[in-house]
Amino acid sequence: MTELYNKTSEKEKRRSLRNNMPSAEKIVWERLKNRQIDGCKFRRQYSIDVFVVDFYCPELKLAIEIDGNSHFQEGAQVYDYERQCFLESKGTCFLRFTNQQVYQELEGAIAMIAQTVCQLRKITPP
Repeated sequence: MTELYNKTSEKEKRRSLRNNMPSAEKIVWERLKNRQIDGCKFRRQYSIDVFVVDFYCPELKLAIEIDGNSHFQEGAQVYDYERQCFLESKGTCFLRFTNQQVYQELEGAIAMIAQTVCQLRKITPP
């Protein structure tokens, strides 16, 4: 499990990110924690190889990213694309939302997460 997921070498990075979550991530975490979406267990600041995703459901290999301002700086979108391609090559499904979507369309974002969880449960063997 630790060869690819939650490597010990990334532990301090994960801890730091959890302790300094941006407000949009905190809002989403309040809706994901404690199995609130279809009994699905999400973890926050979960590492896959050297990359840390904002939220991750190990059962479904579902990653959720909340893109703040830093994701729209020069070069960041190329990095995000390459990172996402790598993670998808490892079987991870991605959902990506912007801070603005969280602030203005939270219920729509949560509904999209719930819909994706249902779809992945249909195709993921028990």
